Amino acid sequence: MRNLQSILFAALLCAGLGMAGTSQAQTVLDGAYIKEHGKTQRVVPYPYIREADVMWYRRVWREIDLREKINLPLYYPTEPINDRKSLFDVIKQGILEDGSITAYDPGPIGLDDEFTKALLPSEVKDMLFSVDTTMTEDLETGELVPVYTTTEIASANIRKYLIKEDWIFDRQRSVMDIRIIGLCPLRENIGEDGELRGYSKMFWLYFPELRYVLVNWDVFNRENDAERRSFDHVFWTRQFNSTITKVSNVYDRNIAQHKTGIDALLQGEEIKEDLFNFEHDLWNF
Repeated sequence: MRNLQSILFAALLCAGLGMAGTSQAQTVLDGAYIKEHGKTQRVVPYPYIREADVMWYRRVWREIDLREKINLPLYYPTEPINDRKSLFDVIKQGILEDGSITAYDPGPIGLDDEFTKALLPSEVKDMLFSVDTTMTEDLETGELVPVYTTTEIASANIRKYLIKEDWIFDRQRSVMDIRIIGLCPLRENIGEDGELRGYSKMFWLYFPELRYVLVNWDVFNRENDAERRSFDHVFWTRQFNSTITKVSNVYDRNIAQHKTGIDALLQGEEIKEDLFNFEHDLWNF
């Protein structure tokens, strides 16, 4: 009896050691070292600005096209990998999974960018996932049966973003301060023929809140994998290219409402140059 118990104990011990060895073999480090600092970064707070120190102020709206080469790190990877996600996948996780980001409704025609109505995560989920129903013939019975197909707005479908920002000259610090206020992803509208039919605003995000999520996700650095910057750093240091689509005006209208094509693009570049010259002339003694 004792011999039988000893044999069973030895068999169980060997099985346990084998399972432990298997689990250890599956735990591997995909890299030469453990990355510890990416998820522990803190947001650098904005300097405080007194209203009395605001000598000049202008509100500007920009459009970031992720198809431009300098903006590709915000677009790729379209599918999450071990250490990186695209900007939209980071935003989607913050809204649907973590609950750390609040999305705001752009309104029925997309003109509300003042963060007036917050969206529930379930509303955002309904916006990202749609179910299409098609009637298909059953091969056995010959009857038409409904087939449900779930379509997801993936990161690859988000190729543009809108930015709302404030340009402020703070005379106390003698600096031109640029503060991003809002960020809005634009989704592609694809027609039944598969052709692009423009872009639609999905939701607005309050950027000072969004920064606490962006600071903990790295962006690809073309020169050095060991010196990756966070999404927050990319926006803070203006490492992206954009086109001005609107500047505060008496009519509260976009450039596209009174100019089209190349004329609208040239108008945006003219406004960009005026902002640059204004900042440059502040230091012209």
